[in-house]
Amino acid sequence: MKTLLVIIAHVIALTLMPTLSLAQQTLISDPEVYEKEHFQKSCKMAEFGADFVRRFDVNNDGITDAVVNHGELTCDGVRGPACNGDGCPNNFYVQVKEGGYIMIATAQIYGYDFIKRFGNMVFVLKMHARFCERKDAAPCEMTVRVRGGRFLTIFKK
Repeated sequence: MKTLLVIIAHVIALTLMPTLSLAQQTLISDPEVYEKEHFQKSCKMAEFGADFVRRFDVNNDGITDAVVNHGELTCDGVRGPACNGDGCPNNFYVQVKEGGYIMIATAQIYGYDFIKRFGNMVFVLKMHARFCERKDAAPCEMTVRVRGGRFLTIFKK
């Protein structure tokens, strides 16, 4: 009887998990407005650089998405307050067809290139070497493709 209850609990959990994970993603109207409002509340004086928000199609669906670079924020006179030896936080948002955006990833990176490889646009994220399981000084370069609302790692070097 105990085993049957455990099996039923697992079936219910597996049925509800996809629904619960979707409910955790909050739809926002505009990532630039959303993030700027956040920092204007948390900083006495917030200034935003020209590349604080970049808008382009990150997931190859024809709809303009957004990447927010916290390294372009100056909060109370400190540029990039959340930046450290691992780089600066970057938030990646995709726009949905129904309107609005969802954040699909946050990455602590040195920077990125958005390039075409084999006919598809991909990110080459530059980050600390430990993310590629290395101990040398050269940055890790992780190539990722965005499909729908997910980052898919193609390779690391």
